[in-house]
Amino acid sequence: MRCGMGRGSLVYGDTLGLQRKSEPLISSPACPGAEEFNIDGNRMVREKDICWEYAEKLDGNKVRCKFCLRVLNGGISRLKHHLSRLPSKGVNPCSKVRDDVTDRVRAIIASKEDVKETPIGKKQRVAEAKPVGIVCSSKSLMPLETPSPVTKVFATMTPMGNSSLNNQENAERSIALFFFENKLDFAVARSSSYQQMIDAVGKCGPGFTGPSAEALKTMWLDRIKSEVNVQSKDIEKEWAMTGCTIIADTWTDNKSKALINFLVSSPSRTFFLKSVDTSSNFKNTKYLADIFDSVIQDIGPENVVQIIMDSSFNYTGVANHILQNYGTIFVSPCASQSLNIILEEFSKVDWVNRCILQAQTISKFIYNNASMLDLMKKFTGGLELIRTGITKYVSNFLSLQSILKQRSRLKHMFNSPEYSTSSPYANKPQSLSCISIVEDNDFWRAVEESVAISEPFLKVLREVSGGKPAVGSIYELMTRAKESIRTYYIMDENKCKIFLDIVDRNWRGQLHSPLHSAAAFLNPSIQYNPEIKFLGSIKEDFFNVLEKLLPTPDTRRDITTQILTFSRASGMFGCKLAMEARETVPPGLWWEQYGDSAPVLQRVAIRILSQVCSSFSFERHWSTFQQIHSEKRNKIDKETLNDLVYISYNLKLARTKSVEADPLQFDDIDMTSEWVEESEHHSPHQWLDRFGSALDGSDLNTRQFSASMFSSNDPIFGL
Repeated sequence: MRCGMGRGSLVYGDTLGLQRKSEPLISSPACPGAEEFNIDGNRMVREKDICWEYAEKLDGNKVRCKFCLRVLNGGISRLKHHLSRLPSKGVNPCSKVRDDVTDRVRAIIASKEDVKETPIGKKQRVAEAKPVGIVCSSKSLMPLETPSPVTKVFATMTPMGNSSLNNQENAERSIALFFFENKLDFAVARSSSYQQMIDAVGKCGPGFTGPSAEALKTMWLDRIKSEVNVQSKDIEKEWAMTGCTIIADTWTDNKSKALINFLVSSPSRTFFLKSVDTSSNFKNTKYLADIFDSVIQDIGPENVVQIIMDSSFNYTGVANHILQNYGTIFVSPCASQSLNIILEEFSKVDWVNRCILQAQTISKFIYNNASMLDLMKKFTGGLELIRTGITKYVSNFLSLQSILKQRSRLKHMFNSPEYSTSSPYANKPQSLSCISIVEDNDFWRAVEESVAISEPFLKVLREVSGGKPAVGSIYELMTRAKESIRTYYIMDENKCKIFLDIVDRNWRGQLHSPLHSAAAFLNPSIQYNPEIKFLGSIKEDFFNVLEKLLPTPDTRRDITTQILTFSRASGMFGCKLAMEARETVPPGLWWEQYGDSAPVLQRVAIRILSQVCSSFSFERHWSTFQQIHSEKRNKIDKETLNDLVYISYNLKLARTKSVEADPLQFDDIDMTSEWVEESEHHSPHQWLDRFGSALDGSDLNTRQFSASMFSSNDPIFGL
């Protein structure tokens, strides 16, 4: 059916034509598919053009730029050229427009020029020359859309057979194209929010349009940030009872850049506060002390129980400043870093190092040859041979564990007909070296021994790195780890001494904290264990902590009686429920439920036992923080990136708290590690930063931790 035919009418299709200037606008209510056109040949939908958000419409065909306030003749088209800052049509470029707006407008102009060059565009120009009317159909007019480069190259799949199956395949294909086009890390698909997003879109039904880049950057960034802030305010309410720990997580690129990321942790969860660039003043104690003062005041000194720093810090000067100026705040090193130093020194023992290098010879050979990798996975049932841990030394011992589990399968593979007859590498020197190692019983004995001495300390590392309050259990965990070494080397005193000396040396030099002693004394699972006997030094540390947290005689009144009530399990401490919960309920919660018989000691115990003793291990996105602190960025860019990192980091922290995952290892193999990469220059971990192309940069290698635990001669609990 045709409608609106007559002089000056236009033909229906994907073509926009011109109406004669002398005639009024065409409007045909009888034809719902028709549209109105103005004298410039544009649809009367100015308000739908995304560039109108940058301009104010004036009388006639004039617009005012919202950036420089210049008035332009010629409508939205001239405004676009004004904002693009391209020399065109005599339009003066805008001097105040933001770079992101200029890029956006240039992309719009470029996309329209691409459309003009298509065969469809040529057909449109031919059609425009014919003065025929608008054709009406049952379908409404659809605007001409510019396909994305990916859509041009990869056309939509043609449905065949089962329509529901093709819908599923088309959806998965579209998601895959989105990942590939935007260089997204495949690990993104493991995020819980990934499936949540897909489910939410599915509920919207056909026709859903995703938020624009501008909406994501402005409205949604502000809204999600507000939601995260609300969550943080809810957590702050518990600080009055439990207190909190400030974590100063220091990152460096091992060159000239140094950043401190501040987090605050309490039993409910950990929050990321902010990132501070300290590169130019990293050795300036006064400068660093002022930064810590600011963070402490933001949190409230009365809420802070301890501050955890790592050994890469200007530790002594800043720690002394905090201890002198804040009488109730403790300064503690990071237990995870301390344990990592123990593993590092273990790996440097000659025979352990030789074992690791031999194992790496096997893994490099397999992971650098596609046919060998396929063959290995055939024999292992698809399992990886190695593991990627949060540090280089964790990776070493986790990989040795994995290789030990695959010992029989590796031997079968290298002795199989598939390898000897089909593999192009069977007679190569590297292959012969691998066969020699796999058949060497001394090698496997060294692997078994390395796994045996490292596993107890990896277990401790898991406990203190999982985000749980572990300050009350680290003493017991480390004592049992030491006892495991004594048991394993019961017939080899020399080897036993080598490894225990490593543990004890690091304990004396780094990790010992009176707060850990007090937490051990207050932990009911330790206090009431008949096999454990506290040394005098533990009690001495406990009393010193009480004096620090209860600084006046009034606050310490009746504290001796309350200590006896607790240690003798009198009052509520001795009820059946309390006794049954000693081993099963977290010690801080145990005190909250059953500590009413000693109210002053109860408050102290809850605040001490509610603390973590380690920083948290996450994928390090160096380029993100590098971009935040770049002097080349304007204030608006920095604010946006700060908000983005604040949201992203806190979402990761929330997910880690809710997901039971191994805190020591990552899902994907690091293909740049010493277990795979054959180059002499290794990068322990490289993580792709995925906050958009604006953040491309060199990524931070996973930070290497430092220093650890325990007195050498006497087992602390007399085990």
